Formats: sequence, C-alpha cells, structure tokens
Amino acid sequence: MPVAIAVNGPATIGARGEFLRQAGNCRSMGSFFVAAVLEAVDRQLELAPSSAAMIGAWQGDPAAAGVAMRFNGALHALARGGAPRSLAELYRGEHDDFDGAIAAALSQQDQFIADWIRHPTQTNEVARAAAIMAALMSAGQRRPMPFDLLELGSSCGLNLNLARYAYRLGAVAAGDPSSTLRIEPQWRGANPPVAPVSIATARGVDLNPLSASNPEHRQRLLSFAWADQPERSQRLEAALQFAVAHPPRVDRGDAVAWLAQRLAEPQEAGHCRAVVHAMFEQYLNDGERRDIAAMMAAAGARATAGRPLVRISFEWTPDRSKVDLRLTCWPHGEPVVLAKCHPYGDWLEWRAPWAPQRTTKAVKLSKAPAAAPDAT
Repeated sequence: MPVAIAVNGPATIGARGEFLRQAGNCRSMGSFFVAAVLEAVDRQLELAPSSAAMIGAWQGDPAAAGVAMRFNGALHALARGGAPRSLAELYRGEHDDFDGAIAAALSQQDQFIADWIRHPTQTNEVARAAAIMAALMSAGQRRPMPFDLLELGSSCGLNLNLARYAYRLGAVAAGDPSSTLRIEPQWRGANPPVAPVSIATARGVDLNPLSASNPEHRQRLLSFAWADQPERSQRLEAALQFAVAHPPRVDRGDAVAWLAQRLAEPQEAGHCRAVVHAMFEQYLNDGERRDIAAMMAAAGARATAGRPLVRISFEWTPDRSKVDLRLTCWPHGEPVVLAKCHPYGDWLEWRAPWAPQRTTKAVKLSKAPAAAPDAT
C-alpha cells in the first residue's frame, strides 16, 4: 500500500469531520467502543498539535485513506503497549473515561500518533478469504482446473494461504477440514456453487509488505483489529501462525508494474490465472485503475479455454455505499457481482445467478506450496 499522506480522491483538504463520520459507521457495525474512541478523539484532538495539523491539512479523500482508522490503530497500538496507563486500562475495560484516557494519549504521544498515521491501514482481514474462496468456487465450476493466484495489495499475505483454512459458506464446507482456523461468515441468500478448488501457486505484491515473523509487523496488524471485536484478533493471530509456518510469497513493489510483469509471463496450460484484490483500489488513482483494467482486458483477449484468466475483487462501490464481490472470467470477459459483503467479511449476501445445491457439501482445497527461498 502507498506510504504517503495524500491519497487520490475528491479534491478535499482537511479530515477533521472524518472521526465523527467513521464513528457512526463503527456504531452501525456493532463497534460501540471504537465509535466512542473516535468521538473522544474528535473532542480532544487539539491536545496533539502535530497530529491535528496533519489532519487539518489532509489532502485527498479522508474516507478512502482510512484516516480515522489510522488514528484508531495508533491508539490501539499504544494501549497494547501499556502507555499511557489510563489508555491501557480503558482498552482492558477497567474504566469508561474515554475523554480522560484519549486526552492523556494525545498529549503524551502526539509524535507517535503523527508518525503512525502517515502510513495506510494494514488490516489484512482474514475473514475476506471466505468471499475469495466462494468466488474461486464459482470460477472453478465453470472451468475446473488449478489456480495460480496473483494478489494485489497483499500486506502480510495472509489470504495467499487461504487453502490452509476451513470455511463454512452457507451450507457448503470448503477448505482444509482439519485446519485450526475456521472462517464462517453470516451467509445470506443461496449457497455458492459446489466446486473443487486447487491452488497451484500463490504470489502477491505490496509496496510495503509485512512479515508474520517480525514482531513489530505482527503488532501493527493486531493494532488495526478493533479492540471490542476479539474474534477478529483471534482469526488474525491464527493466520499469522500459519504464515510463520508457511511463509506466503509477497514481493515488494508497485502493483501496476508487478501485474504487467506477471501477466506477460507464460501461463501453464491447464491452469487458471486468478488476479485477486481486496480493499486495494481505494489506494489507487484513476490512472492506475485504468491501467490495471486495460492490462486485464488485454490479457483476457489472449486467454483461452486451456489458459483462462479471472479477476476477483472485493471492493467498495464508487460511492462507498457498499462492498461488491465481483468476478470476471476470460475468455469472454463477462463480469458479474457475486455478492454484497460486509467490509471486513462478517457477512455475505450471495447474489450470483448460478443455481447451487442446497445440501451440505464439503469442498477440499489443495494447499499452496511453501514460498520459494528467494521470496521477498
């Protein structure tokens, strides 16, 4: 993900109103604690002059940049570290003086917060793997063959290990049934198609990839999990353990240039190349989005029944009103919205036109191989 203050979007300056807007979103998603934290930040922000100056001069779309979530991650990181004491006690549920604890953090840790919010959020939300899995099953129903995954904006690469997790997708069981990490979103609508999925290779890219073996990187990821939603932290901890044992291959680089290189490489016959991204496009400018779309269309024009191409996206709609799970398959290049989704993958409303079976089925996935020794 980009490491810069400015994020392309509407020509706005200043992000002060973003805390209350995002607080409302958090409350609507059941996170009353994070909502209260952000409301206290809005009231106490002037106690952190460096951070307040950055917020006041923010250029670009603060919602797309996740400004409020960056700030929330900084405070959670401080609380996890135990300082200020009143903040740590607030996060442990030992008192409910939000204004006092947030005021102490802002006045004592202004520089830490300012440094933290320069960098985009790094959630690497593992629950989104369920949506990606359902999309792969949909693609596999059409063309049953192994997948070569290419993920854009991989962060720590936790979703590159999706074949190592167990899933319950409506009435359909998928993945590795023996896995210690089980992902079961609230499922609405029809079941996804029952189709075997085999992952032959998995590789990703990120401007600043994180490593599950790096304690500082682990803490950064955990700090972006909402403090009052422990199940998210538990999933993340489990996925990080898998990533230590089975390091995903995440290259450091620009996603547009990297994708151009990957799409230009020979594709093995009988394999389906799958370009996947989740909550990635908001960090791109319009030109980068067009470049990726043009590259995919050009690669799709070269796709054949024996060497097909799919694109799976888990992204906000342009007006940021909802999250769509989209699948485009080449040859032919017909796009379809498979589902509407919770931003963090908590629920999924299946809308695809397929007619899946409603009896409980188990779908086994083969695991991706371990990363190559020279993986970055």
